[in-house]
Amino acid sequence: MKEIIFTKHQQEIASKIDREAGKEQWTDWKWQTRHSIKTIEDFEHLTDISFKEEDKRQLNETRNRFPLSITPYYLSLINKDNYINDPVYKQAFLDNRELIVTASEMGDPLSEDHDSPVPGITHRYPDRVLFLVSNVCAMYCRHCTRKRKVGDVDSIPGREQIKEGIEYIRNTPQVRDVLLSGGDPFLLSDNYLDWILTELEAIPHVQVIRIGTRTPVVLPYRITDDLVNMLKKHQPIWINTHFNHPREITSSARKALARMADAGIPLGNQSVLLADVNDCPRIMKELVHRLVANRVRPYYLYQCDLSEGLSHFRTPVGKGIEIMESLIGHTSGFAVPTYVVDAPGGGGKIPVMPNYIISWSVNKVILRNYEGVITSYQEPDEYKPTLCDRNCKDCRLELNLKDGEEINAIGIEQLLSDYDDTISLIPADNERFKRRNENEDIEDAEN
Repeated sequence: MKEIIFTKHQQEIASKIDREAGKEQWTDWKWQTRHSIKTIEDFEHLTDISFKEEDKRQLNETRNRFPLSITPYYLSLINKDNYINDPVYKQAFLDNRELIVTASEMGDPLSEDHDSPVPGITHRYPDRVLFLVSNVCAMYCRHCTRKRKVGDVDSIPGREQIKEGIEYIRNTPQVRDVLLSGGDPFLLSDNYLDWILTELEAIPHVQVIRIGTRTPVVLPYRITDDLVNMLKKHQPIWINTHFNHPREITSSARKALARMADAGIPLGNQSVLLADVNDCPRIMKELVHRLVANRVRPYYLYQCDLSEGLSHFRTPVGKGIEIMESLIGHTSGFAVPTYVVDAPGGGGKIPVMPNYIISWSVNKVILRNYEGVITSYQEPDEYKPTLCDRNCKDCRLELNLKDGEEINAIGIEQLLSDYDDTISLIPADNERFKRRNENEDIEDAEN
């Protein structure tokens, strides 16, 4: 594996922070976090970028509401000669537009707190939970969906809260998949994270543990041999990174990714579609190509959430569709992420894709491909399942399913199933059914 790069520019920044600092200090992740840039004055000093006094006053107003924290490493990636248009700068540094809160924006747009049975746990999907184990990040991303919590010293989960979350998972047998997030779980110590993973691993029904981290992007030196060796003890672990732009995949980032991939840890990436950062088909195609070249599977492309102060980052959904059109059919299938809108109010991730089914009848489906070629697919004239009579209630078939488990279908799956009598799903505030119920109550009273 190639040696970690330590550029002249990085040496200059390190020397401004600490005259004695060299490569050893720069590549120490704890040194990086201790010297994170948290003030506008420090940012100006280390980058030689100067702001007008009025601009600084407004920037400090933003900082008073949404904290500033940039690792020296990520700071070193900013192109100071064109910082206004630099994608690294835009993700890392304050913007006065963060103080603009539109009517559609919310503190908790995904209703994570409402779907929280115990502190730190969000249980939205049937078989998996989000477990917030940290409230600290290496860098405070300006587009963060959890700006309401990250960096808030009053929201840092303690060991007792972590134990309560583990106990909830232990007592909820339908949970087979646990996603550790925060903050950033990799900002915890190796020993503390090892303890959490050991506790979760001991729960029989937990099959998969995932970790969401941005350290390979903003603090790649955190991916040490000690950390990777600890993670190897707890397979299967899946790690999702958060690269948003090709410029973030540096030699140091590549080395961090290689360490994890060489350890047999599956890697995925979740990008957020950000205006003036990556809202370009060429940029996104280059990003996914560099990711797969480093053994990272593009997993999700998120529409930017409706969190407070993010309106300047949001694009129309049509821009995401345009990007997907530029990827599907134009690059390898495993290099194409799923474009999703994380539904406001806690509805979960909703895939949004270009329309490839043009029309269909009882025996044909009309499709179009990425080139615009329109074709037809002939449906079978007679479809008779060979192993299923579709009478699920009275099923006596041997399905040869090992470790089969009984589940209750919900949502669309419930309507599609043959063993459930439900014929429609009705929103709780449906006015038509309110009137129907009111009429039924009147009729009952009259009788």
